[in-house]
Amino acid sequence: MTSTALQLSIFPDEILEYAPRPRTLAEIFAAEYRALRPRAPMPDFDVRFYRFTSVNTTIRLREGRALVRLSDVLEGAPPSVLAAIAHILLAKLYRKSIAPTHAHRYRQYLGSAAVLERAEQLRRSRGRKRISSAQGHFYNLEAIFADLNQRFFDGLLGQPVLTWSTQRARRLLGHYDAAHNTIVVSRVFDTAQTPRFAIEYLVYHEMLHLKHPVRMRGGRRCVHSREFQQDEKEFPALEEAKAFLKTL
Repeated sequence: MTSTALQLSIFPDEILEYAPRPRTLAEIFAAEYRALRPRAPMPDFDVRFYRFTSVNTTIRLREGRALVRLSDVLEGAPPSVLAAIAHILLAKLYRKSIAPTHAHRYRQYLGSAAVLERAEQLRRSRGRKRISSAQGHFYNLEAIFADLNQRFFDGLLGQPVLTWSTQRARRLLGHYDAAHNTIVVSRVFDTAQTPRFAIEYLVYHEMLHLKHPVRMRGGRRCVHSREFQQDEKEFPALEEAKAFLKTL
C-alpha cells in the first residue's frame, strides 16, 4: 500500500520532468535546416508571426540571419504543420526539392474549413480594395453584367461590386475577389478598339466564379471545376475572345 502510494505521488513529477519541451519556432526552423543542409553553417533564425492580409510566409537572409515572417493565421498550427512550412521555405530558399509529405501536410492544413474562414475574415478586415468605377470611357461593366445575367443566368446572380482596374494591367486581365465580392477588369480593355465580346467574355468568366466558388479537392484548391469549364463553353464567342486576348 505504501509503495503504491509513493509511486502514484511521484508519477506526475516524472511526467513533468521527462515530457518533451515544445520547440520554439526558431528551433523548428533550425531542425529543418539541418535536415536539408547537414554540414552547412547554420544562420541565426528570427521567426515571428506577422499581421499579413492573407496567409503569407516569407524568408530572407540578412548578414547571417534568416528573417522569417509567418502570417498570424498560422498561430496555433500544429508543430508538424510549422515544420512543413519551415521545410518548404528553406527548400525554396536553397533550391532544394520539396518533400511531398510536407507539401501535402501544408495544403491539407490551409484547405481546412477553419483556416479558410479565418483567412477570408482577415482579408475583409485588413485588406483594402482599390475601387475605380464600373463606368469606363467606352464600356459600362454594370450594364454588361446585367445583360449577361439575363442571357446566361436567368437574372439570378446577385450583382457584386464591378470596377475597372486603377491601372492598365496586361497580366491580370480580370479577377473575382470573393473576400470583397468584387469583379475587376483591366482598364486596358476600355478602348474603342476592344470588341464588346472580349469584355463580355472577361465578365462572364468572373461571373462563373460567383456560380462555382472555389472548392478544395484532395488538399488542393479547385478554381476551375469541371462544371465551371462546361459553363464557360456556353459563351458563344469563346474562341474569338480567347484569340483576341492572346494579342495582348
